[in-house]
Amino acid sequence: MIYKLSADNLYFPDPSQADENGLLAVGGDLNAKRLIKAYKNGIFPWPRQDFPLILWFSPNPRAVLYPDTFRLTRSLKRSLKRYEIRVDTNFSQVIAMCADVRKQTTWINSHMIKAYNELFRLGFAHSVESYDENKELVGGLYGVCIGKVFCGESMFAIKKDASKSALYWLCRKVSQEEGIIDCQVINPHLSSLGTVEISREKFLQTLYILGSKPSIL
Repeated sequence: MIYKLSADNLYFPDPSQADENGLLAVGGDLNAKRLIKAYKNGIFPWPRQDFPLILWFSPNPRAVLYPDTFRLTRSLKRSLKRYEIRVDTNFSQVIAMCADVRKQTTWINSHMIKAYNELFRLGFAHSVESYDENKELVGGLYGVCIGKVFCGESMFAIKKDASKSALYWLCRKVSQEEGIIDCQVINPHLSSLGTVEISREKFLQTLYILGSKPSIL
């Protein structure tokens, strides 16, 4: 059974009730309170261009990057010298660029952009940005912090290794704070960086413990 959410109720069903694809519920809206509650319970929105309602997911297994297992290649090590990393200096442009590089397939529609800019204003969403020698934004990522869990949403790069450099910086920061990075769903690119899959139950247990601690960023 897939639950249909109402706009006037922040209720979410138990994540264990998601279907085999991780789909838990449809409907509702993207107001900040709902989004924060969703992330605190291991749930995230993943809209589709061909479906009118918001889709909410809690996949099993869950893709997680333990920062100390990030694969730092020799090529990336050289690239790190090219970029200046900044945090939260240009969130709106980062999310816009993430949407732009995925024009044909993006779930980052105008409603998502508005909602996550509001989460940024409230201090929950964050961006990590890579700038080149001309001080131009050339890569980065954004996500939502729930305590010491950074829930990654998307990243982009218009120069070689620009997004990976931002991710490497984030891994170092998360490692210092003894946190983890939630990558939601595995893919070959994430796997090549060291991302692994764990059970939803293990992820939710970790989220419960780390999510109650002070924020990483």
